[in-house]
Amino acid sequence: MFIGFDYGTANCSVAMMESDTPTLLPLEANNHYIPSTLCAPTRESVSEYLYRFMQVQPKDAQGEQALRRAINLNREEDIQLQLGDMQFGQQALDTYLDDPQEVYYVKSPKSFLGANGLQPMQLSFFEDLVCAMMKNIKTKAEHTTQQDIEQAVIGRPINFHGRGGEEANRQAEGILRHAATRAGFKQIEFQFEPVAAGLEYESTLSENKTVLVVDIGGGTTDCSLIEMGPSFSTMSDRSSSLLGHSGQRVGGNDLDIYLAFKQLMPLFGLGSKIGGSKINGSRSLSSAKNSDIEMPITQFWNPIAINNVVAQKDFYQASNFKALKLLQKEAQNPEKLARLLATYQHTLGYQIVRKAEEAKIGLSESDTHSLIIPVAKEILEVDIHHDEMVAAVQTPTLKMMELVTEVMKQATKQPDVIFMTGGSARSPFLRQALEAQLPNIPIVSGNYFGSVTAGLARWAQVVFS
Repeated sequence: MFIGFDYGTANCSVAMMESDTPTLLPLEANNHYIPSTLCAPTRESVSEYLYRFMQVQPKDAQGEQALRRAINLNREEDIQLQLGDMQFGQQALDTYLDDPQEVYYVKSPKSFLGANGLQPMQLSFFEDLVCAMMKNIKTKAEHTTQQDIEQAVIGRPINFHGRGGEEANRQAEGILRHAATRAGFKQIEFQFEPVAAGLEYESTLSENKTVLVVDIGGGTTDCSLIEMGPSFSTMSDRSSSLLGHSGQRVGGNDLDIYLAFKQLMPLFGLGSKIGGSKINGSRSLSSAKNSDIEMPITQFWNPIAINNVVAQKDFYQASNFKALKLLQKEAQNPEKLARLLATYQHTLGYQIVRKAEEAKIGLSESDTHSLIIPVAKEILEVDIHHDEMVAAVQTPTLKMMELVTEVMKQATKQPDVIFMTGGSARSPFLRQALEAQLPNIPIVSGNYFGSVTAGLARWAQVVFS
């Protein structure tokens, strides 16, 4: 049996074909979409749990070495894994939010797969992360269908990582392929996510059209200009109908991060000044000299840059705690820096970004959204206005629109229609930005979350039937 598999940055989903119609399968209770999250007692628990409870063997000698190291570290920490200690999706998120310090939590590992400079042990670990998530999804899909699923078309972005080029793309696709093979898939094909979304839209066309597909997902934005319609739908090779491609690692996660940075991190000291300490009631000489110096921006960016391995490592490393305490000592607003220290101590970066995402979704329907943010023993309250959000996310929005410009430079013709898909495409301000970029071209949308998955299932029917 074959499926289309959307291993997404924000959510994962799979679909099978029934009577030439894609059907999404439930993956978490009755939900067809499972958040791309995982938690375990420790980082090292992932590899051991995959081997011990999911019956997945290491890929090679490097993987065996990583597994032995993980088991040894767990034993040194007296961690004895039990069935159910590794969790996925919403369950993983709920466990993390309940006590962030007690678990290892990762969101959107797909964001890291094309990162530069990954060492062999890191590559092996990311493969284990992806494999565990894929194995969980495959098992749930097989339980629903009561069939062995051995073939899959897996979606991939045009570019996994903006600066890594084709080498990064090969690295990321290699991790996905190895992980899927270890999870039990015997035949694996890949298809570009915007092309897959376009294939689902094509099923609705009664005449040929030139379609610009704009897929704004959680981690990437991809654009494809494609000839579509009855004359093309039966072709097993669509390369001649693809008129242009562009893609970059900028998506909904970036919108959330920029919104958190601009609107929430000032509560943690962003923009405040050094020079707040006093000696005998007056500022010290060193503080007076430094009173016009703002806090270092990286200390406020790194904790919320949840799609950047290096930034997260830099913020949460042990030596940074001393640096944060020194900043608090010298701060004009030490109470704000106390919140940043709490972010470090309680690993709150994911929670802050999640609050920003909540505001982004709320502002799709109203002009103002109120947030309540618990930090240590404090409850912070902040109102965010729609215009403030649009201003905060201007940088990633412009990057998304630049991809549209890039595709149109490759094109020999204008699109007849724009098909907008992906979870982040629901945001009205992104549609307005696209309308300004390409005026007088109608914009349509289908299932924002499911179009890619459905298209992957359609392509799986073509390549595996």
